[in-house]
Amino acid sequence: MHVVPLSVLDLAPIVEGSNAREALLNSIALAKHAESLGYRRFWVAEHHNMDGVASAATAVLIGQLAAATTTIRVGSGGIMLPNHAPLTVAEQFGTLATLFPGRIDLGLGRAPGTDQPTMRALRRHLSNAGEDRFPEDVLELQGYLAPAQAGRVVRAIPGEGTEVPIWLLGSSLYGAQLAAYLGLPFAFASHFAPDQLQQALDIYRAQYRPSERNPKPYAMVAINAIVADTDAEAAVLFTSLQQRFLGMQRGQRGPLPRPVDSSNGMQGLWTAAEKASVERMLAESIVGSPVTVRAGLRATQARTGADEFIVACAVHDFAARLKSYTLLASA
Repeated sequence: MHVVPLSVLDLAPIVEGSNAREALLNSIALAKHAESLGYRRFWVAEHHNMDGVASAATAVLIGQLAAATTTIRVGSGGIMLPNHAPLTVAEQFGTLATLFPGRIDLGLGRAPGTDQPTMRALRRHLSNAGEDRFPEDVLELQGYLAPAQAGRVVRAIPGEGTEVPIWLLGSSLYGAQLAAYLGLPFAFASHFAPDQLQQALDIYRAQYRPSERNPKPYAMVAINAIVADTDAEAAVLFTSLQQRFLGMQRGQRGPLPRPVDSSNGMQGLWTAAEKASVERMLAESIVGSPVTVRAGLRATQARTGADEFIVACAVHDFAARLKSYTLLASA
């Protein structure tokens, strides 16, 4: 079987009973751990006004992660471009690429990644104009990172000439189509929105237009993977993520819950309809012992043809999270 590289998607989770400082320090420790295990990338995502996520200042955190490591690629999964002026993003990531050459990735998302009051606080309009301008903003951002050109009026310094690799992220067909049109690598957010995964990958590959930097399509698939010594132990750890998604169904957000301490698991905590909805959103999750997860990875790669997996592991206990990534690397 084709060996698929593994990468890490980390949200700097604030867990129940802890705080943002500990979450950020854990992310730095996890990045070092992932590097030692041979993971290819370590990405963090932009989210705002969420009690359970500490990665709001994404570029700042990426700088800390890159400074604490030496070889692993570090980047965004992603920066929500409607929240920012393209020039600002070019300057931030141009600075990172200047300090850490050859190690920075810039994944871009189209959604604002937050609610309407927070959009106001981010000084963005409440209309969907930012999302509608997404293709133009991507091209503008690419221009700022491109080599110097005579007559260019506005320049990103640092940034110009760094050509930071840009990825498009998506959870629908729109991102796949745009990534194909622009000739960019594509990452699908199937770790929380798996419904259109296969259709998006098919469209991306069928419509791909080769670019100078990316002559072939390259598809990364985001999954949840929780690995423990036994299937039963992994299933218990998984209940933290199940509870988080159940809270989303109920409009309740907060720190990542402790796992359910019960032999019945989630039984009795959700209705049949809630269970079905959570299981649909978490369909691209592989949970179990190393043997179980190895089989799951092989099946997912055979089904999707993924060029790379980026793996989220929302486990409450940090030692168990580290162990999960260790077992995953061996699997």
